[in-house]
Amino acid sequence: MTVNRDDSWKSRTYIMGLILGAAIGLMSAYLFVRSAEENPETGRPEPIQTGTLITLLLAILGLMRQIAESGKPRRK
Repeated sequence: MTVNRDDSWKSRTYIMGLILGAAIGLMSAYLFVRSAEENPETGRPEPIQTGTLITLLLAILGLMRQIAESGKPRRK
């Protein structure tokens, strides 16, 4: 399979998305662990509430939608 010059931007976009996603995920996990370690009683994380998970998922979906919309051509 050969890669055309027209398709090289796709590969670069996927690679950048992978790198940025991994970096953001790693930083988020680090911050989560650090805040859990500050718990003086157990030093472990508390169970995440369902409402918090739903809020996070909706925020992630909103961010993904904004990213997808930024790839569309602008209307004149």
